[in-house]
Amino acid sequence: MSFSSDVKEELCKPEVKGRHCQLAELAALVSFLGADRDGVFCVHTENVHVAKRCYMLIKQAFGIAADVKKISSGADTKRGAYEVTASEKDVKKILEGVKFTDAAFTSMPISAILLQKECCRRSFLRGAFVSAGSMSDPEKSYHFEIVCGTMEQALQIQDVLAGFSVQAGIVRRKKRLVAYVKEGNDIIDILNLMGAHSSLMNMENVRILKDMRNRVNRRVNCETANLSKTVGAAARQIKDIEYLEKNGLLLTLSPALVQAASLRKKYPDASLTELGEMSDPPVGRSGMNHRLAKLSGLAQKAREKQE
Repeated sequence: MSFSSDVKEELCKPEVKGRHCQLAELAALVSFLGADRDGVFCVHTENVHVAKRCYMLIKQAFGIAADVKKISSGADTKRGAYEVTASEKDVKKILEGVKFTDAAFTSMPISAILLQKECCRRSFLRGAFVSAGSMSDPEKSYHFEIVCGTMEQALQIQDVLAGFSVQAGIVRRKKRLVAYVKEGNDIIDILNLMGAHSSLMNMENVRILKDMRNRVNRRVNCETANLSKTVGAAARQIKDIEYLEKNGLLLTLSPALVQAASLRKKYPDASLTELGEMSDPPVGRSGMNHRLAKLSGLAQKAREKQE
């Protein structure tokens, strides 16, 4: 299963104790998944866990045992969709309970009355996500979204998330509107708000591993770049020293410069610090850098004079 499917399965398991929270979550399911089948109301979903969740919420909130029916999709009987239905009398009771009229429920924002408490807003987000949401695999990217049928529905998602200090964007995708979040920290907060704590920990573990890999890669790249720079500088220094030797100029220099030239030729891969420690007496990195720079400067002047 995908990471998104795992999150939905986890969110469909916990029991919702408060009736006000049950109504808020059920209202989200009705808003996003409600359908009219030849005049008969139903909640239509392709996720069996969501169908079971809807059945449980109806039973807990109203004491109604709804019907759950599987609808096969073509010749593939293993896949398909599920419809949660009830009698006309019970449907009216359910829709009134979640503050919808029987003529207007699909893709409509839910009543603000059901979102007065923070716990209810969390339940609403949970219901909206299991109904029409998805998440990318955190190994690849960070992306959370809920697909909405109307701008009013998308704005309600955006507004509820803003109440928890999470900024969501809205974009049109064909005939749908999508409320989305791309910041990893915000997605972690959303998982916590909805109650997907196991998925949250899994995502945090992935983020830690990704961060460690990135740090290692940056350090390796930095060390590789420094090594290349050191090797290139050493090659130029040796070339200058050999030019001074060839033209009999090296022996005219001070003992400190002659020693620096000898050490650089003998240890071409050594750093300036290592060359300074091998000097007699030892010198610091800046001291060795100054001596080698002076040798290169003398070689450059000699070349210019010769030209």
